[in-house]
Amino acid sequence: MPITSIAFGSPAEAGQPDALRAALAEFISMLIFVFAGEGSGMAFNKLTDNGSSTPAGLVAASLAHAFALFVAVSVGANISGGHVNPAVTFGAFIGGHITFIRSLLYWVAQCLGSVVACLLLKLATGGQETSAFALSSGVGAWNAVVFEIVMTFGLVYTVYATAVDPKKGDIGIIAPIAIGFIVGANILAGGAFDGASMNPAVSFGPAVVSWTWDSHWVYWLGPFVGSAIAAIVYEVIFINPSTHEQLPSTDF
Repeated sequence: MPITSIAFGSPAEAGQPDALRAALAEFISMLIFVFAGEGSGMAFNKLTDNGSSTPAGLVAASLAHAFALFVAVSVGANISGGHVNPAVTFGAFIGGHITFIRSLLYWVAQCLGSVVACLLLKLATGGQETSAFALSSGVGAWNAVVFEIVMTFGLVYTVYATAVDPKKGDIGIIAPIAIGFIVGANILAGGAFDGASMNPAVSFGPAVVSWTWDSHWVYWLGPFVGSAIAAIVYEVIFINPSTHEQLPSTDF
């Protein structure tokens, strides 16, 4: 069971150079991802007079996030594993691939990267704010939680299958693009209902900058639950515990 592989780590790990470099890589990757993803929505609004909630706007958001995540994961993969998502980090922790101490470093770096990206967007656009994630009319908070659980399950399951599984072989080469594609596809599926976050840090940055916290808990609870389920399912069913060797935190 994955629970037997969970490691707290030593507090001294937080000051190790490789851990700090990994956290910095997560910060930069998240900044790249959020700046491009959220910025695309702001640009679409400017060009279409607030038309980002139209079908065309949804497609544009899907493509922008898929492209940006592909790049963000790729550039961080060799340093931090290219998590670019607190939920992905949580899934790695549940599976025993990263310690709790390093997970904390990643979470702080990821959230800071998102906040800084939103602040830079506000500065670059002359004061426009990135809109906080919100539920659409007729969508309840628990409906959105289910959406976030299922979408994040798909994301983290993809991460495990293409990047974590020691039997992945050559499929690991396409891990970043597969991860970007599942996020883009999920945005097409859930974007019209709750914004399709799948990433607590992506929701956190706009919430901080706009200081809007309505139903914000949805975008933490759903992704963390979905991530944990995906990690446990893949570890227990598809990774043979008798041959599985614990991987370092930068393994994907």
